[in-house]
Amino acid sequence: MTEVSYDAAGSAPLTANTAVDAPEASGLPPQGGDGMGCHAGAATMEAAARAAGKSEILDQYAADYPQGPHDKPQSMCPAFGSLRVGLRMRRVATVLSGSACCVYGLSFVSHFYAARRSVGYVPFNSETLVTGKLFEDIRDAVHELADPDHYDAVVVTNLCVPTASGVPLRLLPDEINGVRIIGIDVPGFGIPTHAEAKDVLAGAMLNYARKEVEAGPVQAPASGKSDRPTVTLLGEMFPADPMMIGAMLAPLGLAAGPVVPTREWRELYAALDCGAVAAIHPFYTASVREFEAAGRPIIGSAPVGHDGTAAWLAAIGEAFNLPKDRVAAAQNAFLPAIKAAFAARPIKGTITLSGYEGSELLVARLLIESGAEVPYVGTACPKTRWSDSDRDWLEARGVKVKFRASLEDDLSAMEAIRPDLAIGTTPVVQKAKEKAIPSLYFTNLISARPLMGPAGAGSLGEVVNAAMAGRDRMESMREFFEGVGHGDTAGIWEGSPNLRPDFRAAHQKKLDKAARAAQAEAMI
Repeated sequence: MTEVSYDAAGSAPLTANTAVDAPEASGLPPQGGDGMGCHAGAATMEAAARAAGKSEILDQYAADYPQGPHDKPQSMCPAFGSLRVGLRMRRVATVLSGSACCVYGLSFVSHFYAARRSVGYVPFNSETLVTGKLFEDIRDAVHELADPDHYDAVVVTNLCVPTASGVPLRLLPDEINGVRIIGIDVPGFGIPTHAEAKDVLAGAMLNYARKEVEAGPVQAPASGKSDRPTVTLLGEMFPADPMMIGAMLAPLGLAAGPVVPTREWRELYAALDCGAVAAIHPFYTASVREFEAAGRPIIGSAPVGHDGTAAWLAAIGEAFNLPKDRVAAAQNAFLPAIKAAFAARPIKGTITLSGYEGSELLVARLLIESGAEVPYVGTACPKTRWSDSDRDWLEARGVKVKFRASLEDDLSAMEAIRPDLAIGTTPVVQKAKEKAIPSLYFTNLISARPLMGPAGAGSLGEVVNAAMAGRDRMESMREFFEGVGHGDTAGIWEGSPNLRPDFRAAHQKKLDKAARAAQAEAMI
């Protein structure tokens, strides 16, 4: 019986460098039928990607998003960030190329956060990955999707395995039938957090849009062109914040421009056509690079709290060379209202703060000006020059600021300080509740509130004070659940659980042996 094949690749002679014969020599990660290479170590995946021709992009990622103490992200898959950006844009299709388990998880989380959009997926197996058929399948999918009646752009994202295997998205056409094609690699071994993955896609889109502008006239934004100079806002934020910033800019004769990441393609042109860029989230390194290439000045920090708003408005005035009396008038119009908002809802207590959204330092400033003591702030995002003013302000008030903070950093700070309230990620909140410490989830309960201007000054008091007032309830809950077990013994047991420490010790020996082997290999 004749074997049915895609092409004549199967008749090619095998050599020691052929992935089918010697995957280690080829640099490709070991592949299972569904792309199980994603379970290889980060060092193995990165080495494979470099061997497959991805060194340039990985070096750029290393410069833009320097790694922390761990070789793997401790938050959700980084690709969720770029996927979320694409799904929130009108007339943009998103396609993922990666292991089925990864695509399933990313699709689930996206729809959990109300994406209400389809996520495209190009499946693969070991054969299509190694022979190059996967790239052809991606190219065919893009050609099928590129309908200008429905889409302005199609975004294709390589996850870990296709990136490590060198699937060359750069070879996709730049446009098909007038539809822009954006190909990005978002591997977990190159992008530390999902917050920074948003910048990967935002930067790629800004780069494409900037080249379009340089080539000639482009479409005006649907909202039209502002009659005043604008300030582009960099970083996702609560929907009321851009309006509050716009109100604070109005006395200066300025207007708030688009928020990047944008909600439609034409907003990218308006974002580039600004007088200055406010790096509200200071880790958008690739986006900053595109704005600087367009000759736009970048302003760090944000108008948060009394001191932050005063300094930010002054920096805006300098960037636009505005008269000092006009800047002072704007400050006088809003600073008293901010002080009044803090006075109306003071916060008394010790709070530890951690998260991976990128606005942790801004929130800490608000808490301190509200009257709280904040001895520790941990952020999974990196230190950049655009966060220097916030860091300096916090450190001057005795705050320990930890960039690229690990979960272990956040937990040890919380356990050592034993605050009146712990604000953090899910595992930090879980551990705090086990210790009867009131806690709030940063992403859903803190960052999903206005932070800017007078609205931000009064937004945290109610929820923070209510949480701290529940300490007695947390103690009662701990007493109620006392004795139900912990960790391996969680739950109610009729007898003693069979822990089998011998199995655990044997498994730990295997892990230690594998770690020593990996370390020895890295030294060669």
